Amino acid sequence: MQTGIFISFEGIDGAGKSSHLQAVADAFRLQGKTLVQTREPGGTALAEKLRELVLHDAMDPLCEALLVFAARRDHLQQVIEPALARGEVVLCDRFTDATFAYQGGGRGFDLQVLSQLEQWVQALPDGRLRQPDLTVWFEINPAVAAQRLAAARVPDRFESQPQTFFQLVHEAYEARARAEAQRFARIAADAPMEAVRQAVLNALSASGLLQAEAT
Repeated sequence: MQTGIFISFEGIDGAGKSSHLQAVADAFRLQGKTLVQTREPGGTALAEKLRELVLHDAMDPLCEALLVFAARRDHLQQVIEPALARGEVVLCDRFTDATFAYQGGGRGFDLQVLSQLEQWVQALPDGRLRQPDLTVWFEINPAVAAQRLAAARVPDRFESQPQTFFQLVHEAYEARARAEAQRFARIAADAPMEAVRQAVLNALSASGLLQAEAT
């Protein structure tokens, strides 16, 4: 039985989500919670190797999707599920919503195939799918995100995509958030950093996952 908390952080490249994950971690630690901070693709030795392939090696969309879900399966088995069973808080930089956004939206890959892979990889013994208790989506205009990325590190295969790609990714996130609105907290990521940080903590408090005094 799950006794922990699973929170994912989503957004297009340049949205700034990773900058605020640490503030959430600090807030939970102040309340005495044991944390696992992780990412996708990645989080295990095997998944990190697959991450390098996905980010840097040329491949077709099906191969890309299969590698992402293979990494996710190992991540779930080795890290996420054991942590939740121990009653810990898992903070994950991206999860399956990113696959539907990047491979489904950006690459235009078949959503039905992605849904089937999701069923296979994330199935729980009781028939439910493992999904985050809350997904914090950093929503930003792709043009603004592109400006931020222009001053960032050397881009990988995804970060180097044109703005039209990120527009499709954004639209896919939007569709996912509409379909599962109860799971998503939408954050205006183009606001000043402190305002974004506070909005994230407020959303966690409103969801009941974080005690209000931590904000």
